[in-house]
Amino acid sequence: MLKNMDDKLRLTWHGHACFTIDTGKKVVVDPFIEGNPVAKVKKDDIKADAVVISHGHFDHVGDAVYIARKNKAPIVTMVELAWILGEENKDVQVIGINLSGSTEVNGIRFTAVPAYHSTGYNGKYGGAASGFVIEHNGFTLYHAGDTGVFKDMELIGELYRPQISMLPIGGFYTMSPREAAYAVKMLRSKVTIPMHYNTFDAIKQDPQKFKVEAEKNGTRVVIMGVEETREFSRAELT
Repeated sequence: MLKNMDDKLRLTWHGHACFTIDTGKKVVVDPFIEGNPVAKVKKDDIKADAVVISHGHFDHVGDAVYIARKNKAPIVTMVELAWILGEENKDVQVIGINLSGSTEVNGIRFTAVPAYHSTGYNGKYGGAASGFVIEHNGFTLYHAGDTGVFKDMELIGELYRPQISMLPIGGFYTMSPREAAYAVKMLRSKVTIPMHYNTFDAIKQDPQKFKVEAEKNGTRVVIMGVEETREFSRAELT
Protein backbone atom coordinates (compact mmCIF):
# COMPACT_ATOMS: atom_id res chain seq x y z
CA MET A 1 0.00 0.00 0.00
CA LEU A 2 1.16 3.49 -0.79
CA LYS A 3 1.34 5.99 2.04
CA ASN A 4 -0.45 8.83 0.28
CA MET A 5 -3.83 8.62 -1.46
CA ASP A 6 -2.55 11.27 -3.91
CA ASP A 7 0.13 8.84 -5.12
CA LYS A 8 -2.34 6.44 -6.65
CA LEU A 9 -5.34 6.24 -8.90
CA ARG A 10 -8.28 3.92 -8.29
CA LEU A 11 -10.30 2.83 -11.29
CA THR A 12 -13.59 0.93 -11.01
CA TRP A 13 -15.40 -0.53 -14.01
CA HIS A 14 -19.20 -0.65 -13.64
CA GLY A 15 -19.63 -2.50 -16.94
CA HIS A 16 -20.16 -1.26 -20.51
CA ALA A 17 -18.43 2.16 -20.83
CA CYS A 18 -18.99 3.28 -17.23
CA PHE A 19 -16.03 3.91 -14.93
CA THR A 20 -15.39 5.68 -11.67
CA ILE A 21 -12.00 7.38 -11.79
CA ASP A 22 -10.75 8.23 -8.30
CA THR A 23 -7.66 10.41 -8.04
CA GLY A 24 -8.72 11.98 -4.76
CA LYS A 25 -11.82 13.30 -6.55
CA LYS A 26 -14.31 10.93 -8.17
CA VAL A 27 -15.26 11.26 -11.83
CA VAL A 28 -18.00 9.00 -13.20
CA VAL A 29 -18.03 8.51 -16.97
CA ASP A 30 -21.05 7.34 -19.00
CA PRO A 31 -23.05 5.99 -16.04
CA PHE A 32 -25.36 3.42 -17.61
CA ILE A 33 -26.53 1.48 -14.52
CA GLU A 34 -30.30 0.96 -14.64
CA GLY A 35 -31.17 -1.24 -17.60
CA ASN A 36 -27.58 -2.44 -17.91
CA PRO A 37 -27.80 -6.25 -17.85
CA VAL A 38 -24.31 -6.68 -16.40
CA ALA A 39 -24.53 -3.98 -13.71
CA LYS A 40 -23.94 -5.12 -10.14
CA VAL A 41 -24.64 -1.84 -8.34
CA LYS A 42 -27.56 0.56 -8.16
CA LYS A 43 -27.44 4.16 -9.30
CA ASP A 44 -27.79 5.25 -5.66
CA ASP A 45 -24.46 3.54 -4.91
CA ILE A 46 -22.48 5.76 -7.28
CA LYS A 47 -20.56 8.67 -5.73
CA ALA A 48 -19.25 11.50 -7.88
CA ASP A 49 -17.57 14.90 -7.79
CA ALA A 50 -18.21 15.22 -11.53
CA VAL A 51 -20.12 13.25 -14.17
CA VAL A 52 -19.01 12.97 -17.81
CA ILE A 53 -21.19 11.98 -20.77
CA SER A 54 -19.39 11.14 -24.02
CA HIS A 55 -22.48 11.32 -26.25
CA GLY A 56 -26.25 11.20 -26.25
CA HIS A 57 -27.07 7.53 -26.71
CA PHE A 58 -29.13 5.95 -23.93
CA ASP A 59 -26.36 3.56 -22.84
CA HIS A 60 -24.06 6.51 -22.11
CA VAL A 61 -26.37 9.21 -20.77
CA GLY A 62 -27.91 6.50 -18.62
CA ASP A 63 -28.31 7.69 -15.03
CA ALA A 64 -26.06 10.73 -15.37
CA VAL A 65 -28.69 13.29 -14.38
CA TYR A 66 -29.84 11.27 -11.37
CA ILE A 67 -26.28 10.73 -10.12
CA ALA A 68 -25.34 14.38 -10.68
CA ARG A 69 -28.41 15.60 -8.81
CA LYS A 70 -27.95 13.18 -5.91
CA ASN A 71 -24.27 14.08 -5.48
CA LYS A 72 -24.69 17.79 -6.29
CA ALA A 73 -22.07 17.21 -8.97
CA PRO A 74 -21.78 18.99 -12.34
CA ILE A 75 -22.14 17.18 -15.65
CA VAL A 76 -19.55 17.79 -18.38
CA THR A 77 -20.50 16.91 -21.95
CA MET A 78 -20.68 18.26 -25.49
CA VAL A 79 -22.34 21.64 -25.79
CA GLU A 80 -25.52 20.68 -27.68
CA LEU A 81 -26.29 17.81 -25.33
CA ALA A 82 -25.56 20.16 -22.42
CA TRP A 83 -28.17 22.61 -23.74
CA ILE A 84 -30.79 19.85 -23.87
CA LEU A 85 -30.02 18.37 -20.45
CA GLY A 86 -29.74 21.80 -18.86
CA GLU A 87 -33.11 22.87 -20.20
CA GLU A 88 -34.77 19.67 -18.99
CA ASN A 89 -33.03 19.66 -15.58
CA LYS A 90 -32.64 23.22 -14.36
CA ASP A 91 -31.54 22.09 -10.90
CA VAL A 92 -28.44 20.34 -12.31
CA GLN A 93 -25.30 22.16 -13.44
CA VAL A 94 -24.46 21.03 -16.97
CA ILE A 95 -21.27 22.34 -18.57
CA GLY A 96 -21.03 22.08 -22.34
CA ILE A 97 -17.70 22.23 -24.16
CA ASN A 98 -16.73 21.48 -27.75
CA LEU A 99 -14.00 19.49 -29.44
CA SER A 100 -10.53 20.53 -28.23
CA GLY A 101 -12.23 22.68 -25.59
CA SER A 102 -11.40 22.24 -21.92
CA THR A 103 -12.95 23.09 -18.59
CA GLU A 104 -11.88 22.65 -14.99
CA VAL A 105 -14.36 21.36 -12.43
CA ASN A 106 -13.50 20.72 -8.77
CA GLY A 107 -9.82 20.87 -9.74
CA ILE A 108 -10.24 18.25 -12.49
CA ARG A 109 -9.47 19.22 -16.08
CA PHE A 110 -11.66 17.84 -18.87
CA THR A 111 -10.86 18.12 -22.58
CA ALA A 112 -13.26 16.94 -25.29
CA VAL A 113 -11.57 15.09 -28.14
CA PRO A 114 -13.06 13.62 -31.33
CA ALA A 115 -14.81 10.28 -31.61
CA TYR A 116 -16.02 8.69 -34.85
CA HIS A 117 -19.57 7.77 -33.95
CA SER A 118 -23.17 8.89 -34.39
CA THR A 119 -25.12 10.54 -31.61
CA GLY A 120 -28.48 11.94 -30.59
CA TYR A 121 -30.61 12.17 -27.47
CA ASN A 122 -34.28 11.17 -27.31
CA GLY A 123 -34.72 11.96 -30.99
CA LYS A 124 -32.91 15.30 -30.77
CA TYR A 125 -29.56 16.30 -32.21
CA GLY A 126 -27.10 15.94 -29.35
CA GLY A 127 -23.99 17.41 -30.94
CA ALA A 128 -20.91 15.46 -31.94
CA ALA A 129 -19.82 12.31 -30.17
CA SER A 130 -16.62 12.73 -28.22
CA GLY A 131 -14.01 11.14 -26.06
CA PHE A 132 -12.58 12.86 -23.00
CA VAL A 133 -9.11 13.43 -21.64
CA ILE A 134 -9.31 13.71 -17.85
CA GLU A 135 -6.41 15.18 -15.84
CA HIS A 136 -6.07 15.41 -12.06
CA ASN A 137 -3.30 15.04 -9.48
CA GLY A 138 -0.68 14.22 -12.11
CA PHE A 139 -2.75 11.49 -13.75
CA THR A 140 -4.02 11.66 -17.34
CA LEU A 141 -6.66 9.28 -18.68
CA TYR A 142 -8.35 9.02 -22.06
CA HIS A 143 -11.89 7.64 -22.23
CA ALA A 144 -12.57 7.14 -25.93
CA GLY A 145 -16.35 6.99 -25.67
CA ASP A 146 -17.90 5.09 -28.57
CA THR A 147 -15.66 5.32 -31.61
CA GLY A 148 -14.06 3.69 -34.57
CA VAL A 149 -10.33 3.91 -35.04
CA PHE A 150 -9.09 7.12 -36.64
CA LYS A 151 -5.69 8.52 -37.48
CA ASP A 152 -6.04 11.59 -35.24
CA MET A 153 -5.66 9.29 -32.25
CA GLU A 154 -1.98 9.99 -32.90
CA LEU A 155 -2.65 13.62 -31.96
CA ILE A 156 -4.40 12.59 -28.76
CA GLY A 157 -1.34 10.51 -27.87
CA GLU A 158 1.12 13.27 -28.77
CA LEU A 159 -0.75 16.21 -27.22
CA TYR A 160 -2.12 14.71 -24.01
CA ARG A 161 0.05 11.62 -23.43
CA PRO A 162 -2.64 9.62 -21.59
CA GLN A 163 -1.16 7.18 -19.12
CA ILE A 164 -4.32 5.06 -19.26
CA SER A 165 -6.63 4.66 -22.25
CA MET A 166 -10.08 3.08 -22.06
CA LEU A 167 -11.06 1.77 -25.50
CA PRO A 168 -14.22 0.10 -26.82
CA ILE A 169 -13.67 -3.33 -28.37
CA GLY A 170 -17.21 -4.59 -28.90
CA GLY A 171 -17.39 -4.23 -32.67
CA PHE A 172 -20.78 -3.73 -34.36
CA TYR A 173 -21.26 -0.21 -32.92
CA THR A 174 -17.57 0.62 -32.26
CA MET A 175 -14.06 -0.66 -32.86
CA SER A 176 -13.50 -4.38 -32.60
CA PRO A 177 -10.38 -5.80 -30.93
CA ARG A 178 -8.47 -5.55 -34.22
CA GLU A 179 -9.03 -1.81 -34.66
CA ALA A 180 -8.60 -1.09 -30.96
CA ALA A 181 -5.23 -2.87 -30.98
CA TYR A 182 -4.16 -0.55 -33.80
CA ALA A 183 -5.39 2.46 -31.80
CA VAL A 184 -3.04 1.42 -28.99
CA LYS A 185 -0.08 1.95 -31.32
CA MET A 186 -1.12 5.58 -31.88
CA LEU A 187 -2.05 6.43 -28.28
CA ARG A 188 1.05 4.91 -26.65
CA SER A 189 -0.50 4.63 -23.20
CA LYS A 190 1.26 2.62 -20.51
CA VAL A 191 -2.03 0.87 -19.66
CA THR A 192 -5.04 0.14 -21.86
CA ILE A 193 -8.40 -1.07 -20.56
CA PRO A 194 -11.01 -2.61 -22.88
CA MET A 195 -14.63 -1.55 -22.46
CA HIS A 196 -18.00 -1.55 -24.25
CA TYR A 197 -18.14 -5.31 -24.81
CA ASN A 198 -20.18 -8.30 -23.58
CA THR A 199 -23.05 -6.12 -22.37
CA PHE A 200 -25.34 -7.32 -25.17
CA ASP A 201 -25.13 -10.20 -27.65
CA ALA A 202 -24.27 -7.83 -30.51
CA ILE A 203 -21.01 -6.80 -28.83
CA LYS A 204 -19.74 -10.16 -27.57
CA GLN A 205 -15.96 -10.29 -27.66
CA ASP A 206 -13.07 -12.14 -26.05
CA PRO A 207 -10.91 -9.48 -24.37
CA GLN A 208 -8.00 -11.91 -24.22
CA LYS A 209 -7.69 -11.69 -28.00
CA PHE A 210 -7.46 -7.93 -27.71
CA LYS A 211 -4.84 -8.27 -24.99
CA VAL A 212 -2.63 -10.49 -27.16
CA GLU A 213 -2.74 -8.14 -30.15
CA ALA A 214 -2.59 -4.86 -28.21
CA GLU A 215 0.40 -5.84 -26.10
CA LYS A 216 2.38 -6.35 -29.30
CA ASN A 217 2.00 -2.59 -29.71
CA GLY A 218 3.66 -1.57 -26.47
CA THR A 219 0.93 -1.28 -23.84
CA ARG A 220 -0.10 -3.31 -20.79
CA VAL A 221 -3.70 -4.45 -21.14
CA VAL A 222 -5.68 -4.71 -17.92
CA ILE A 223 -8.91 -6.69 -18.31
CA MET A 224 -11.29 -5.69 -15.54
CA GLY A 225 -14.27 -7.51 -14.11
CA VAL A 226 -17.52 -5.65 -13.50
CA GLU A 227 -17.22 -3.77 -10.19
CA GLU A 228 -13.54 -4.60 -9.96
CA THR A 229 -11.32 -1.78 -8.70
CA ARG A 230 -7.68 -1.53 -9.77
CA GLU A 231 -5.07 0.73 -8.22
CA PHE A 232 -2.31 2.32 -10.25
CA SER A 233 0.63 4.20 -8.76
CA ARG A 234 2.08 7.26 -10.41
CA ALA A 235 5.41 5.46 -10.67
CA GLU A 236 4.08 2.55 -12.69
CA LEU A 237 2.38 4.91 -15.17
CA THR A 238 5.45 7.09 -15.75
